[in-house]
Amino acid sequence: MNKGWLKQIGNTPLVPLSKLFENARGIQVYGKLEMMNPSGSSKDRPALRILQKAYEQGEIGPGSIIIESSSGNMAISLAAICSYMGMKFISVIDPRTASQNIAIMKAYGADVSYVNSPDPATGEFLPARLERVRQLTASLPNSFWPNQYGNEHNYMAHYDGTMPEIANALDKIDYIVGGVSTCGTMLGCARYIHDHNLETKVVAVDAVGSVILGGDKGPRRFPGLGAGIVPPFGQNRFMDFAVNVSDWDMVTTCLELAEKESILAGPSTGAVIAALKSMVDNIPDHSTCVVIVHDRGERYMDTVFNHTWVKEQFQNNIPAERG
Repeated sequence: MNKGWLKQIGNTPLVPLSKLFENARGIQVYGKLEMMNPSGSSKDRPALRILQKAYEQGEIGPGSIIIESSSGNMAISLAAICSYMGMKFISVIDPRTASQNIAIMKAYGADVSYVNSPDPATGEFLPARLERVRQLTASLPNSFWPNQYGNEHNYMAHYDGTMPEIANALDKIDYIVGGVSTCGTMLGCARYIHDHNLETKVVAVDAVGSVILGGDKGPRRFPGLGAGIVPPFGQNRFMDFAVNVSDWDMVTTCLELAEKESILAGPSTGAVIAALKSMVDNIPDHSTCVVIVHDRGERYMDTVFNHTWVKEQFQNNIPAERG
C-alpha cells in the first residue's frame, strides 16, 4: 500500500529556530517541520499507518468506505490517502469546522456528514460525532472506522517515526514540546523516550478551554488542539510538563514565527512555541529543545492570518497602536 507519494510521508526537516529564540544562555531550539508532510500536517503519519495496517489485515481495500470524526488535519490526511488508494472517505464534522478545511477535504473527493447538535449529556460535539460514525459504519457495507482516538497505530506512527527521526538527528534532546488533541503524537514520543532510556522531558501543550491536561472547559476558537473530553490516550499522564495556552497567545506567536523565521504554521504550533517561551527562563543553560510544527498556516488565512478576524475576535487584547 505504501507507494507513490505516500513514501514521502515522514522524514520531515528539523531546522534551528535561531531568530525566534536568540538566547545568550546557549539554549538551542529546533522545529520539527511536520507541516512538510505531503498533505501538510503531522496527521499524515497516523493516517497512513492506521490505513496501512487495516489494509494488511484485510479490513479494507479498494472501494472501502473510511469514516472518521475529524474537523481538521486528520480528515485532510485521510481524504488525500483514500483518494490515492481508491477508497471513499466520509468526514463527520460539526458547525465549528473551518470552511477552508471542508474545502480541502472535498477537493480530495471526500464527503462530509454534518452533526448539528452537541451530545445532550455532555454538551460536546465529539460524542455526538462519534455516535454518527457508529451509525454510518453500521449502515454502510464495506465501511471502516480508523478510530484515531483509540487506535494504537496513531501513537505508534510517532513512536516509530517522529521521535527516532529527532533522536537520530541530534546528539541530545533535553525537551520536546508538542500539542495534544488525540494525544497520539506526544504519547508516541513519550513511549519512545521511556523505552530507549532517553533523558528528554516531554512538554504537552493544550488550549485554554480544553480539559485534556486538567484545564477548565471553555470556548476554543481553533480545531486541532484540545478537546472538551479527555481522549483515551490522555487518560494516563505521559508528560513531564503540561501547559495550557490561550487563543490570543497562539495567534501572536504564529505571527511572530512568520515574521522572524518565515515559517507559516497553524495555531497548534503557535501554542507549542508560546509554551516553550513561557518556560525558557527555567530551562537550564545549553539545553536542546525540539518543538513540533504541526501543520501549515495556509489553512488559517481566514483566521490567524486575517487581521480583520483577529481584531474582531480579540479586540480587548490588541494594544491600541496595533489596532
